Amino acid sequence: MSRFLPDRFTVLLVCTVILASVLPIHGVYADWFNVATDIAIGLLFFLHGARLSRDVVVAGILHWRLHLTILLTTFAIFPLLGLMIGFIPEDILAAPLYAGILFLCVLPSTVQSSIAFTSIAGGNVPAAICAASGSNIFGMFLTPLLAGILLSTTGDAGFSWDALESILLQLLAPFIVGQILQPWIGNWIRSKKKILAPVDRGSILMVVYLAFSEAVMEGLWHTFSALDIGVVILVDMALLAVVICITMFGSRALGFNKEDEITITFCGSKKSLASGVPMANAIFSGQSSSIGAIVLPLMLFHQLQLMACAVIAQKYANRLKAKKDAVAAPAAA
Repeated sequence: MSRFLPDRFTVLLVCTVILASVLPIHGVYADWFNVATDIAIGLLFFLHGARLSRDVVVAGILHWRLHLTILLTTFAIFPLLGLMIGFIPEDILAAPLYAGILFLCVLPSTVQSSIAFTSIAGGNVPAAICAASGSNIFGMFLTPLLAGILLSTTGDAGFSWDALESILLQLLAPFIVGQILQPWIGNWIRSKKKILAPVDRGSILMVVYLAFSEAVMEGLWHTFSALDIGVVILVDMALLAVVICITMFGSRALGFNKEDEITITFCGSKKSLASGVPMANAIFSGQSSSIGAIVLPLMLFHQLQLMACAVIAQKYANRLKAKKDAVAAPAAA
């Protein structure tokens, strides 16, 4: 049953939303907290850049068919599925929550969890590292562009050069600085995962607290009912199931081996909360859209993908172990 229980970070996310609902930050305190959040997010992407080894990039980037498949799934198939979800009537799926699902569909893949699940399942880890990291780099350009195109059809947002500039300055610039300094500080940063982990999670919690504080002040919980949240969960579940089937069976149809199939399944079916929340803050800041409503489908999808991928990774690992045992048995005899 432990695989279906929420992880510690999800519990912290829920507590953060509760805190924002009870004690939302506003006024001058919110302004100062916003500055601190921007600094924390910049530090987060600096660390991502500094952690990524050049050798890993070179080793993974040569597998271009795998990377192209993952990128097409992340930035083409997902958005198309998001548009299909738009056929659900608005009285069933509220428009602001549908905007959040569309935003979810244009986000890049996760990095840490994609690599972790690929490793557990026995997949192509170097390719997973490169694919997940490359997805996030491309996402800094593609996510605001696709969000502008798709969300303009709902009336929530259009493409904004200011949003793109904000993402490049706040996310890409620190990442590039981290990559430049990687030869000198990369090994040290990779050896301090436990010390630096609070920066990863803490920065996301700060953005979530700020976003939901603003949403609560605008009447978020008076706008959406428990039924609305339930509909979002069902839509997220259906979306995740469809994409997992597409990546898993599609990679087999394209002739990839089992290790690459595992990598495509985990890197192509997941969406990044770590990149999504800061991007939502940059893209929707100052617009009529409630950032809280925008990131809510993403937060729910985050937990669903962790639970589903934990089960799938274990099944892959069990099959790999059974195969190795079958090969080893005749040799031992």
